[in-house]
Amino acid sequence: MIPRRHILTAALLIATAVVAPVRAADKPAEIRIGTQKGGFFPAVRQRQTLENAFKPLGIEIKWIDFQFGPPLLEAINVGSVDFGFVGDTPPIFAQAGGAKIRYVAAVKSEGNTQAIVVPKDSPIKTLADLKGKRVAFGKGSSAHNLLVASLEKAGLSWSDITPAPLAPADATAAFVKGSVEAWSIWDPYLALAELKENARVLAFDKDVHKPNGYYIANTDFVERYPSLVAKLNASFASEGVWAETHHEEVAQAQSEATGVDIEAVRRFVNRSTYSVVPLDAEVIKTQQAVADRFAKLGLIPKPVNVSDIVWKWTPGS
Repeated sequence: MIPRRHILTAALLIATAVVAPVRAADKPAEIRIGTQKGGFFPAVRQRQTLENAFKPLGIEIKWIDFQFGPPLLEAINVGSVDFGFVGDTPPIFAQAGGAKIRYVAAVKSEGNTQAIVVPKDSPIKTLADLKGKRVAFGKGSSAHNLLVASLEKAGLSWSDITPAPLAPADATAAFVKGSVEAWSIWDPYLALAELKENARVLAFDKDVHKPNGYYIANTDFVERYPSLVAKLNASFASEGVWAETHHEEVAQAQSEATGVDIEAVRRFVNRSTYSVVPLDAEVIKTQQAVADRFAKLGLIPKPVNVSDIVWKWTPGS
């Protein structure tokens, strides 16, 4: 059953779009939405929900797929994408680099869709056992944050491991070949590693820290079209409510769009959450902890204040 607060949040988001009409002179010809191929986005695309919502305004929807978050945010920064969804770490690196981005909404995760995995028969049994090991992760991705947080929990420093920054496809190959001893990765790659390679989970996100996902928009786009951002949030909130009770449809759409094994996708979908919410004080505090973690280790060029780039939006206003 969908929590009542999620339904109320979605209703407020929808109301925001309704009460903020877009004038014909103040609209783009298209909105370019960046996604990491998979998740519930293939189902949203199949359902044409956004297309139907924006067509009356004379606005086309263009979907652009990325392998993971950092290149998606770079596209938003340079203005080739207007709006997109990423994990917790890419916005930190982007903000530290001066990117023109804004947080516009969040998805609170239960921490089940990302983990550090090792081969089934690996002698690595605890996070502390990662000391001296070669560990794969996507640089600047949410898996990067999971790895850093996991080392902290185990009392290890970044220099205690041999970092292997690899994109998901390259990390998959490295893990299968045994050229890395552990891998910090998100779904559906995580589910595939579990099902196809018998990978053993060393720690999920929830065992180490509180993760969230974020809808991000280009700064100029937010400032010029705030009512469209509200309408985008409302549309994804509505689809999130639908997705919570239609896991099989979400899984089938993702499997068809990506070619990923349906059983792996079902595992991913069944442990995902889709509720779109505003960035409240709790979410901002959690994200600031991520930023502080990377700043402390010198992994970003300067400390950042997350709240500086949060879009000040209240549903229904």
